Amino acid sequence: MAKKNKKNDETLPEGMSRRQAKLARRAAERAALERDPRPYDGFAAEADLIALQEFVPAAYFDAELVPDAGFTRPVRIVTVLPGAVAALVRAEEEGGQALVALQTAQRGNNPNRDLAFALNWAKDAAPGTSLEVGIADGTEPALDSLLVKDRVPEIVVADDFNWWLTESQQADPTVQQSLQQANDSVLPSEKVDADITGSAWWIDPGEKAHIRWIRPETEEVLLPALARLHAAGELNLGEDTRFAGVFRTHGLLVPVFDLDNTVTAAEFAAPLQELDAKIAAALTELAGSGDAAQLSAAEQKSKQTIIAREVTIR
Repeated sequence: MAKKNKKNDETLPEGMSRRQAKLARRAAERAALERDPRPYDGFAAEADLIALQEFVPAAYFDAELVPDAGFTRPVRIVTVLPGAVAALVRAEEEGGQALVALQTAQRGNNPNRDLAFALNWAKDAAPGTSLEVGIADGTEPALDSLLVKDRVPEIVVADDFNWWLTESQQADPTVQQSLQQANDSVLPSEKVDADITGSAWWIDPGEKAHIRWIRPETEEVLLPALARLHAAGELNLGEDTRFAGVFRTHGLLVPVFDLDNTVTAAEFAAPLQELDAKIAAALTELAGSGDAAQLSAAEQKSKQTIIAREVTIR
């Protein structure tokens, strides 16, 4: 039977002192906010969620929500919202749609939990309101109780942020001026439509374009395979392309390639598929080895070269 503390009439768990209960609560709070090593693991949209959160300027998709999660309004997941807020709900006369952003002014340690927090807020928020800060606090439900895990989203990539505006806002000159500033910052970006493992995104920041390829394998598995191809001179996407290195984000490796920006994104679909087949073959060859023992001296050197170029995001 639980006992009551006379000092503040607090109900304590059976067999716990007030101090023990306090320490247990603090431990639970810390556990709730611990960093998830791979926050979107298990989601079919994992690679695209990472891309939209980390480097795609302007894009969105309509969320497929768990039927019994309690949503009564449509929800669109977007890269960024005006003012870098976490979420907003449009007024009823503007459709009442909820928009939830992946790129926000303030972020916590766990983007999956932040997204769940913002989605949960959007479920019951009043029309015409916004969520300035969407950092998870441990009260949010699990993301997979809100967002369907096996849905591969149909992403709309935009050249600007005009999709921010409702019909009434489009006539406001002040809003238009602010929008123009945001539009000026958008870099040409496109998801490469290729039958490959993971998700490849092309972006052109100026002098040269890049492809960033989010792969689902763990670093321990993928890195030796990349090293094998690098040592063989095959880690590229064809003529006038160069493997620039990898960055590590949300528990995955993202190989990056420098490209001629006069070549369209679509033209890299076939080279990506060819390289994907080579990576798959290397992964098969190296399967079953928990270390790099199967790598030659040249491949070991390539592995160290790749590691030296790694950049961690978040």
